[in-house]
Parts: sequence; structure tokens; C-alpha cells
Amino acid sequence: MAANPLELRPLGNTGLNLSCVGFGASPLGNVFGVVSESDAIATVRQAFTLGINFFDTSPYYGGTLSEKMLGKALKALEVPRNEYIVSTKCGRYADGFDFSAERVTKSIDESLERLQLDYVDILQCHDIEFTSLDQIVTETIPALVKLKEAGKIKFIGITGLPLEIFSYVLDRVPPGTVDVVLSYCHYGINDSTLEDLLPYLKSKGVGIISASPLSMGLLTETGPPEWHPSSPELKAACKAAAAYCKEKGKNISKLALQYSLSNKDISTILVGMNSVKQVNENVEAAIEVSTVGKDEKTLSEIEAILKPVKNQTWPSGVQQS
Repeated sequence: MAANPLELRPLGNTGLNLSCVGFGASPLGNVFGVVSESDAIATVRQAFTLGINFFDTSPYYGGTLSEKMLGKALKALEVPRNEYIVSTKCGRYADGFDFSAERVTKSIDESLERLQLDYVDILQCHDIEFTSLDQIVTETIPALVKLKEAGKIKFIGITGLPLEIFSYVLDRVPPGTVDVVLSYCHYGINDSTLEDLLPYLKSKGVGIISASPLSMGLLTETGPPEWHPSSPELKAACKAAAAYCKEKGKNISKLALQYSLSNKDISTILVGMNSVKQVNENVEAAIEVSTVGKDEKTLSEIEAILKPVKNQTWPSGVQQS
């Protein structure tokens, strides 16, 4: 174990305690370049050794490859199943979206086979803004409740980009049905709108996972991928902020992760990782923020650069009737 173990935080009312940094396994599906099986196993092993106990994947990532790789890597740990927490998703696949009860029921069996597990701790409806939210409420979630009763999943979650989808669903399902929400790109230096929703989510007893603290590459020295859906204005501001940090001898990605980690109401910050080096850097950043604190001076300087584009997002999903 690391000298300073990673902080564990409770996940809503689930009774689960998640490491404050979670392992995003989408890169194991070769989403950002090829990752060999041996590298995937070494990366997951290092994460687990340093105290990361939460691993998140989806059949959508790398067209099922992420689940297979994560399954092999977790098996290679040779530790009791209760020592790690696994979350996967349903409803979004390489060939499109299908949130029907029939598909999600079949989906979990396929996922468990790929992950080489008897159950997952959390099964999440993946990017629900791409279907009718009423279908999620009346068909998908009831199907997941049956999977919970069958012991294939322990807890139920929903994920997506537009924040309003969460209250729409949570206000229409029986209290305690949805245990977890996963929000992404809404709790970082450039966009902290998730903060406004935290009191509501806590009042519902829902655990909160925030993903993509680097805003899908905006808050990195290399910049976002070509396909990034943000506006040219937002990209330019983030590029300027990254350049400013580099000039000062600081890394914007590390500062961004530390910013996201500093809100204790968020159970875990999910970060995609595909190398031992990335794991080490992320854990180091987390331990530094819990022992030394975050670099308030540089953060306020970056926030000033990003002020004109603060909380700017981008459209995602279908028009809800």
C-alpha cells in the first residue's frame, strides 16, 4: 500500500466506500490508442495496489473490449471479490442504443461473462439522454430492479451529460430505486454546474460519481481530440489556460483533477487510465490534495482565464418531448 492510502468516501446509501479516484476502464478498450493485455493487467494491478478499489467500464467502450480486458486484469489480481467494486453499463452499444427490458436483461449476462464475474456492484443505464426518459422510468429501471432481485447487480445507476435528466428520472421512480448517478464534464475548473445539483441528489440519498475531470481532453497540455463537441471559444480558452500552466511549470491536468477531488460530496472522480505512469500520477495528485491541499493561487489564475467560458457545455442526446 502507498504510505498515505487513498481516501475512501461513502457512495450515497449503498454502504459502499469508493476510493476518491476511480479507475475509468474505457482506455482498456483501445479507445485512445492500443493498450496491450499485459499493460492493461499491469495498470489495473498498480491501481489496486495503490488503493483504487473502484473500476468502471461499459460494453460500449471499444465494442466490448474494455469489459474483457478489465475482466482479465481483475482476475489476475487473485484477491477476494469483495475487495474491489465494479460498475458497468447497459443500453449503449457499438451498434447503437437499446434500453428495452429484453436487451438490458440479456446485456448483464453478456457483461458478466466478459468480466468473468458473478455479479457487478453497479449497473448503470448508459447515456440516457439518447432515449425517451419515460422509457428509462417505466421499462429500463424496472428491468434492473429484477436483476437486483436476481443477485446479478447490487445497485442501479443512471448516466448522461445534461444534468436535468437526473431529476427527471429521480422524481418519477420510487425513492431508493436509483442508487447512483454518474455525471461527466460538469465538475471541473471550466464547468462546475454539478455543484448546484448536489443538495438535491443528497436529499434523494443518491451516490454521486463525477467523470472526466479533464473535460474529455480540454484540460490537458495536448488538447482535446478532433471530435470534441465543445465550441471553438471554449477550446481556445482551455488551450490558453494549459499554456499558462506550462509556462509556470505546472500541469493543468493535475490541477484539474485536484480541483475535482476537493469536493467531498462527490464520492469518486472517475479518470480514464491506460498506463502504470498515469495511475501513479493520479494517485500522487490525490494524496497531495488530501495532505498538502490544492494550489489555490494557480487555480484562481486559471479560473480567471476560463471565466468568459465558465459553465459552457455542449448539446447531447435527443430532444425530449
